[in-house]
Amino acid sequence: MRLLTYNIRYGGVGRVDALAAVVNACAPDVVVLQEATRPDVVARLAAAAGMPVWAAEEDQSVAFMSRGKLSYEWHRPPSSRRAFLELVPEGESFRIFGVHLSAVHSNWTERRRVRELRAVLAAIAEHQHGFHVVTGDFNTIAPGETLDLGKLPPRLRAFVYLTGRTIRFETIQIMIDAAYVDAYRALHPRDPGFTFPTGDPHVRLDYVFLPGPFAPRLKSCSVVSGAPNLTGASDHLPVVAELDVDVA
Repeated sequence: MRLLTYNIRYGGVGRVDALAAVVNACAPDVVVLQEATRPDVVARLAAAAGMPVWAAEEDQSVAFMSRGKLSYEWHRPPSSRRAFLELVPEGESFRIFGVHLSAVHSNWTERRRVRELRAVLAAIAEHQHGFHVVTGDFNTIAPGETLDLGKLPPRLRAFVYLTGRTIRFETIQIMIDAAYVDAYRALHPRDPGFTFPTGDPHVRLDYVFLPGPFAPRLKSCSVVSGAPNLTGASDHLPVVAELDVDVA
């Protein structure tokens, strides 16, 4: 299975053709979308990408498109600003959980992301021992990675200073402590893998995680950089992973 995670920015309005060009260049089987708050846009994007199965709702950020049948459900833990999306491909026990954590870099928002992610992990705890992935826009950086504050817009830089000049990034460490594998970093230990912003990528916000025992099923994971009109399509670069979901 080729799985694509893609933040399409502000609902993708006015950019269906550009977004479809990116998606089609990746040839995914399933796409998890963030900021996909316009069902009409997702419907047109799914048609342009040849994906007959899709779902989106105006009050949900996370949506999906798929070539094959699957069941889906949004779940919103009490401490989360946004719901996460659960996808189960037909005939499979494998699950995909799509997330979109709160944005903006600061200690205050990082604590919010920590609460949100812990709520997600608690909600999916019953599936912890089965093969699944958690993917999407986590809006934070991983341990050992750095944020160049000089590249932030002045208003966001000021917000960082007001909440503590040094941000204590903890969200991704929670995934690692829960024995998840950062798919991109596992295969590219020295490559930055920046996904944002497309005009000047300098930070990695988009991830694919899978439980450690299932790491051998990860065949590839890459940041999409060669697709047409990436800058015009969104402010995020998508991430595509290839997974072996048919191992007995």
